[in-house]
Amino acid sequence: MAIHLTAAMRVIATGMTSVIRYVFTLTTTFIITKRAACWSLFIMALTGLSASSFAVFAADTASSHFAANSNSNSNSGSSDAITSDVSHIQTPISKTIVTTIQQTWQLNLLKEALRRSDSGYQVQQMSTQMNQKRKVEEALAGTVDVFWSMTSKELEETVLPVRIPLFKGLLGNRLLIIRKADETRFAKVKTMADFRQLKAGQNRYWPDATILEANGLPVITSYQYTNLYPMLEGGRFDYLALGAQEIGEELASHPDPALKVDSHILLQYRSPAYFFVSPKRPELAAAILAGLESMVSDGSFDEMFNRELKIEQLYREAKFEQRVIIRLDTPDLSPLTPIERKELWLDLFSMQGAK
Repeated sequence: MAIHLTAAMRVIATGMTSVIRYVFTLTTTFIITKRAACWSLFIMALTGLSASSFAVFAADTASSHFAANSNSNSNSGSSDAITSDVSHIQTPISKTIVTTIQQTWQLNLLKEALRRSDSGYQVQQMSTQMNQKRKVEEALAGTVDVFWSMTSKELEETVLPVRIPLFKGLLGNRLLIIRKADETRFAKVKTMADFRQLKAGQNRYWPDATILEANGLPVITSYQYTNLYPMLEGGRFDYLALGAQEIGEELASHPDPALKVDSHILLQYRSPAYFFVSPKRPELAAAILAGLESMVSDGSFDEMFNRELKIEQLYREAKFEQRVIIRLDTPDLSPLTPIERKELWLDLFSMQGAK
């Protein structure tokens, strides 16, 4: 009996559009507010609509009604009050984007992608320095609209990933900062077994730490990235692995005569970096993706990438093919990673390296 009654009530509810419109034709703001609240609860119960879905539906209905009746209300003095009452339901999409991105390549790429999507967005940079955990928290709160990060399954399930690898996989090709005194020790590494005798240093918030640990490599972590350099010099661990495109500048910004970039090993794993967008801004994620896809399609992504990151010079200096490659698995890699799209990746993953 209850099932049949519920079904009947849902059939009746399909005609509730006219009821909603009737509610919004009531002439005073007080009556509209009170009656609409009561009818809202009643209709939501009948139809199973969520509060957010009902709000969108009611806003559309109200807007249509007020537009149709604006002339008749123009001299009554109640039109402004009604419009004000409904305006909180339909919040205009903000064209201002708040981002933590400071790095030249990522920021330039973001701006160009948005320009390509013809969206009219304006990028506003935050000066506050944040660790990975804080960026995610701020994105969930809606304080930060977009940031970039190396990906992880957890991150992709928490905020919105734009699955175009920002560095074409280069960030997962890691060179090592080591102590100069250990150069001979690293030159003797030939196999994974040899490499497991060395301790890595990592930021605890970075996905890299989890990847290294999952591959059986000993890892010492710090919650502060800047602490890793004195920890390395002090012998707490043996190497700090950074993306090939960033390692030179990073070492230069933490000058230490006891440290150097290793010339023998390439640590490699598939772990792309993406733009990540607040769940509160799905339209922004769509705009960024559209812009990036446009750039990939016409070749301007590669052109900009090669120019700004000086890829030819990097290949010459890093000598990837002359290094012993230590390849790691990425067990946490999302199945949605676009590995099959060859145009999104550099050819480094197919290299044999030194034997």
